[in-house]
Amino acid sequence: MSRWPLTLRGTGAVVLGVLALILAGALAVPALLFFGVLLLAVTALGLVSLHLGHRPDRVRRTFSPEVAAVGDAVTVHARVECRTVLPTVVGTWQETLPVGLEGDASGVFPGLRSGLVTGGHSVDLRYRLIARRRGIRHIGPLQVTTTDPFGFARRTVRQGEPVPLTIAPALIELGSLEELPGNAGGTMQTQTDRLGQGADNLIPRVYVPGDSMRRIHWRASAHRGDLMVRQEEQESNPEAVVVLDRSMSRWGAEALRAPGEDPAFEVAVSAAASAVARFVREGYSVAVIDVDGRELTEPIDAGDGAAVEAMIVSFATLTARRDGTLADAPPLFVGATLGPVVIVTGPIDDRDVAVLAPITTHTSLPVLLSVGADSTGVRAASAAGWRAVALEPEDELGTLWARWATVSERGAGRVG
Repeated sequence: MSRWPLTLRGTGAVVLGVLALILAGALAVPALLFFGVLLLAVTALGLVSLHLGHRPDRVRRTFSPEVAAVGDAVTVHARVECRTVLPTVVGTWQETLPVGLEGDASGVFPGLRSGLVTGGHSVDLRYRLIARRRGIRHIGPLQVTTTDPFGFARRTVRQGEPVPLTIAPALIELGSLEELPGNAGGTMQTQTDRLGQGADNLIPRVYVPGDSMRRIHWRASAHRGDLMVRQEEQESNPEAVVVLDRSMSRWGAEALRAPGEDPAFEVAVSAAASAVARFVREGYSVAVIDVDGRELTEPIDAGDGAAVEAMIVSFATLTARRDGTLADAPPLFVGATLGPVVIVTGPIDDRDVAVLAPITTHTSLPVLLSVGADSTGVRAASAAGWRAVALEPEDELGTLWARWATVSERGAGRVG
């Protein structure tokens, strides 16, 4: 899309030219006729020179890093391929930036030599942005503005389709868990014996005591109402479960509409992703589920950093959902004996704590991260056996986690 509006100087030149032509006939002054024709001709020549001047034909953008996290700096490299017949003067360029990205995406577009001899031109533009909101953010199109050598006309060209940049949740470096009761500590040793022919031939069966938590088929469990496991797997390694409560009742309407809009939900997503990354490094196999057992990502093996990165990328588009309640979670853990269980939810009250209380008997390390909880809810959760932490958008999760993880007594209450 392009347009060629006249500048203030060009508009004045056209007005003076027309006025000179009128006065030349009325006053019979040939000089005015010459002057009027000259002004109109120069203006027309300026428009023609812009049409023959450089025109962005294609814009290619690359990002470094390709996937950014909230708070990261992103370097954008845009290569602009141009065609031109006449030499051009220096202009300006500006990128169209979406909400969620901050930075100065504008600058000077260099003048180009005639392309009759050199052919096409490539112009490299670089700028830095700061990712502020999670989600898929589209950058572009590129807008290039140039004027003719006389300054009478201005041409603005928009070129290139918007290019998506993935902004993942902030991954916070959490400290090691220093107190893990019994055999809750993670290990990097995993033994797997696959008896089936793969996922296509998977036949879930009812959970029996002693089955690995990693073998639980969460979707089948939610569908049947009983805890189901993948029959083809026999393995031995510690498991952790991270539950992210996405039910609409816990968050604002913005969390349902689009990622990156509700600050409280953003804290929850970041906390859940950070907890998963910590447990994977500790040597746990981690299941990441919603409150009704729906898998938010495939189970992640101990030490599988690539799977953690894939999970973080998938979390870039995660939003709240209309259905689901905390009451859906306890039945998923019936009959299971687990390592750490982390539940990340919104504000809680006494009724929520009563609903979640049965889970604490099935885990060696029950952790409840509540975004926006008041002191009453945290105390109730602590009394029920949870390691309860209240989070606010401005809190430093890494600091709270480090102080909480070294507490020697369950029910530590709010750490902060």
